[in-house]
Amino acid sequence: MTARAKKASATTGKKGRPAPLFDGAEWDFETLQRTYEAIEIIALEDLGLDVYPNQIEIISSEQMLDAYCSIGMPLMYEHWSFGKRFIHDEERYRKGYQGLAYEIVINSSPCISYCMEENTMAVQALVMAHAAFGHNHFFKNNYLFQQWTDAEAILDYLDFAKHYVTECEERHGVSAVEEILDAAHALMDQSVFRYRRPSKLKQGEEEERRREHREHDEKSYRELWRTLPVVKDADQPDEAECETRERKARLNLPEENILYFLEKNSPGLEDWQRELLRIVRNTAQYFYPQKQTKMMNEGCATFVHYHIVNELYDRGQITEGALLEILHNHSNVVFQPGFDDQRFSGLNPYALGFAMMQDIKRICTEPTDEDRDWFPNIAGNDDWRATLKDVWANYRDESFILQFLSPRLIREFKLFLLSDKASQRHVSVDAIHNEQGYEKVRKALAASYDVTATEPDIQIVDVDLHGDRELVLRHSVHNGIVLDEKTRVDVLDYVGRLWGYAVRLEGIDLASGRNPYTERVGGPGEKSDD
Repeated sequence: MTARAKKASATTGKKGRPAPLFDGAEWDFETLQRTYEAIEIIALEDLGLDVYPNQIEIISSEQMLDAYCSIGMPLMYEHWSFGKRFIHDEERYRKGYQGLAYEIVINSSPCISYCMEENTMAVQALVMAHAAFGHNHFFKNNYLFQQWTDAEAILDYLDFAKHYVTECEERHGVSAVEEILDAAHALMDQSVFRYRRPSKLKQGEEEERRREHREHDEKSYRELWRTLPVVKDADQPDEAECETRERKARLNLPEENILYFLEKNSPGLEDWQRELLRIVRNTAQYFYPQKQTKMMNEGCATFVHYHIVNELYDRGQITEGALLEILHNHSNVVFQPGFDDQRFSGLNPYALGFAMMQDIKRICTEPTDEDRDWFPNIAGNDDWRATLKDVWANYRDESFILQFLSPRLIREFKLFLLSDKASQRHVSVDAIHNEQGYEKVRKALAASYDVTATEPDIQIVDVDLHGDRELVLRHSVHNGIVLDEKTRVDVLDYVGRLWGYAVRLEGIDLASGRNPYTERVGGPGEKSDD
């Protein structure tokens, strides 16, 4: 056989079709590279995705478990809770009670995708398409991630955090560091900026800015101004009320970010302890957009891998056996158990997200009259690629469902709305499959994805730094849902440890104005009032 004939036989298969990228379950790095390049061509040229540079790493199941326990980050400081979760997950995995994800992907630049070495080559192709291009595109283009995270800086910051925690442990002791981290971890969910964008200052710039502010205050301070008499206007509020207003304005109260307030204002924390709080709250802030886009993110990645693997098959680059294996795993991912199934635990974000992406594509290409009534702006536009990329860039889970959940999909998922009120003896059906019912179902489902409504609204509302220094927090109670008694006392105790003085939590029911509970925890050395 001539050299030319050998080359031709290596690149073509039956009936002139190109030879598949791989054949069988085994893989090597050359096959991975070849398959990655084929996937990249479809992702960039066909779908028109815009992604960060990719870094794909192959890891063992034990390393995957390690990534699980350290919240999926490639660099993370050490903490006993990570080891506890590792032992728990490892035991369940070894006994077959739980599986492991095929991959973990990091919102960073380069975008890091971890693939398990135990995966077959077909599954490696699936997860590269899913993570390295689906998730990657969503991370880079969605407005929440653009506004609230810095993909290029996160790896450097985590490296700094890891070394800083280690240095603190060597200098101050492991137990002292763990005490601060334990308290900070308990407050992570209540330590993000939800409405105002956090600054993206590099490490060291924040301290320089604080130093400049202190120098300015020292230069501009004049003791003489304190001796001037205060003339009280009859129309002005009394002195105590004015003092309270000035105090709250000076401290920017109320404050939703508890760790931020403690970091800046706690009387008893040392500088290294404040930096630990800053590390934890920055980590929490990094994950905040992911909490708001879980369904959309997974739906985008699942849609992308589904399109890519089918395109690979149409181009003759994977075999029927590989496609069937991929579709089998895909079906497991998007499986949605019924409400009466023992496996039911709510709506599967992969299932709903993928179904909505597919539905948008259908509305763009093959709309019905119903679709034209509900979605006049996109129905029949024949440009589903641009439509989906616009959706991925400009929506979060709540707004995405509110805008794009179609009546057809509501019927397919058999969704309806139940009213389950404590004041009523029976459960009633509030919305069925009619025009008004579709609106109610869509609105109710969207509300369930609103993070600000599902997480407790707890804010710091007052503290007198020149008085008893008692820190006052307020929980705005929605729909009569109060905080668990034991949990709120334990977490309040953590706040007291970081603050150093007494802490009081007030629950205020917004509907009735009642005060369902008031909890107070004394500072160090002070007896608590339960």
